[in-house]
Amino acid sequence: MRLETTEGWYEDNWFETNLEREGLECTAEQMREAAEGHLTTEALMWNQNANQTTISGMTSEDFRSRLNEALREAGYNIDGERFPEGYQEAPLAYDAVWAVALAFNKTMEKLEKNGLSLKNFTYTNKKIADDIYEAINSTSFLGVSGLVAFSSQGDRIALTQIEQLTDNHYVKLGYYDTQADNLTWLDRERWVGGKVPPDRTVVVNELRTVSLSLFACMTALCIAGILAAIGLIVFNIIHRHRRVIQWSHPACNTVMLCGCCVCFGAAIALGVDGRWVQPHHFPGLCAARAWLLAIGFSMAYGAMFTKVWRVHRHTTKPKPDTKKRMHGWKLYTMVGGLLVVDIALLTAWQLRDPLQRRVEIFPLEAPRHHDDDVHIRPELEHCESEHNTVWLGVMYGYKGLVLVFGLFLAYETRSVKVRQINDSRYVGMSIYNVVVLCLITAPVTLVIASQQDAAFAFVSLAIVFCCFLSMALIFIPKVIEVIRHPTERAESGRGSGSGSAPADEERYRELVKENEELQKLIAQKEERIRVLKQKLADREAAAADGVTQGTGVVMADLATATSDYGTSTNYTRSSRASVSDLDFSESYL
Repeated sequence: MRLETTEGWYEDNWFETNLEREGLECTAEQMREAAEGHLTTEALMWNQNANQTTISGMTSEDFRSRLNEALREAGYNIDGERFPEGYQEAPLAYDAVWAVALAFNKTMEKLEKNGLSLKNFTYTNKKIADDIYEAINSTSFLGVSGLVAFSSQGDRIALTQIEQLTDNHYVKLGYYDTQADNLTWLDRERWVGGKVPPDRTVVVNELRTVSLSLFACMTALCIAGILAAIGLIVFNIIHRHRRVIQWSHPACNTVMLCGCCVCFGAAIALGVDGRWVQPHHFPGLCAARAWLLAIGFSMAYGAMFTKVWRVHRHTTKPKPDTKKRMHGWKLYTMVGGLLVVDIALLTAWQLRDPLQRRVEIFPLEAPRHHDDDVHIRPELEHCESEHNTVWLGVMYGYKGLVLVFGLFLAYETRSVKVRQINDSRYVGMSIYNVVVLCLITAPVTLVIASQQDAAFAFVSLAIVFCCFLSMALIFIPKVIEVIRHPTERAESGRGSGSGSAPADEERYRELVKENEELQKLIAQKEERIRVLKQKLADREAAAADGVTQGTGVVMADLATATSDYGTSTNYTRSSRASVSDLDFSESYL
């Protein structure tokens, strides 16, 4: 029931009288049910001390008795509680006449000093009017309605009586003294249904959080992804001597898997909200989200970027340079450079303009249980800083350049197959997927930021899909290869793909030196053959009688050159550069 108040100028049964005259279709019983429990306030009509003598020489009880006797004589059924209209206000009217009389007496005394009287009063005489107003304002006496006094605005100063309709009768609940600002409460109130009705519409703030079922599903997926990445790291370490692992840069693969683990952690952090974190801890959560996502992206994508960059360098550099081995520290340097930029940007952001908890307030919503006295004010937490747009622009710009450059390198090397990096095509496919999903996710999340479930599901699914797809493209072929050839001899003598033993390096340098010597020897023989062919062409133009003799000489020279070339070939085959050594040389590159 809504709290209703009425002024106390009505009889106790005012709500059930004159229903037909007012055109109401409700019955008296319905009106009683509707009015039950409502409150009224009114100025106190009677002096609460019934035996206290007032300025008139009567007590309030004496005045009541005289008033009732006069009404009986006038024909009113006072004993049957049938009172005439205005009966309740009779004490106020009686005291009002006394107040006017006392004010006139004061005014007359003041006017007589100035040679005037009340007979000189007109409605345009401001001086006499001010004197009357001042006299009434200073009047104070004890009347049958209680202490009579007036405020500066001319209002009667009296106790305010508070009543409640209970069982079709008004029950006094208390009194309020406006002058002393004191409330006297009698604890007699009774509420329908035993519940205190609200005196206003109650607004309840409700924090919108990510759906618990959605958060549980995404957390399970992320945990599964972390376990899968850890398993692949172990697989990468155990089989690091196998050729299929060596030729895919296992160091880069390990960095990528670690980055995927960090990204999975960032996806879980995106679903943690006010349900789990107190408001004063929320800025720390905001910082953790930004750091995990940025660092994880740079590690995972940076490792793939390093590989595709290496393939591009292999296809664009001169041939002798492509035979040089790519040192592991160079690969780590590229990923480290991306991390250094991330750390610099995030540190500046954290120190100059840290992320804070900002609450977005939505319009009021209707109550869920059809309670008219309660409305819901939805709230949603966001991580924002004062210059949030600027910082996001810088981060998106930097990440976007890296994505676009990686996409360009992947496109340029789309048809290149390098033996030294056997998974370059799969890396390129992974980069395509990461770039496309990032370019779609970033703007969409800005649009649906006010829908907590949709935003979390979209971003977390994009992260999970990118990580799972990258791990599958790069590692499933390797796992299949190991399963198909479980007894393949470990390449222990050739070291891992990112570093060879000193003996292997020495052997490689010897093979390169022998190869250079053989190329010089072949070049010399080819030059001698060219000269002899030129001599043969010159002698063909000589006289016919000298052809036979010249031809014999040239054929002898050719035979000598051929035998020399054969000697060089034999030298090549008899040297230490065996077929397996040449195969090793090619694989080492």
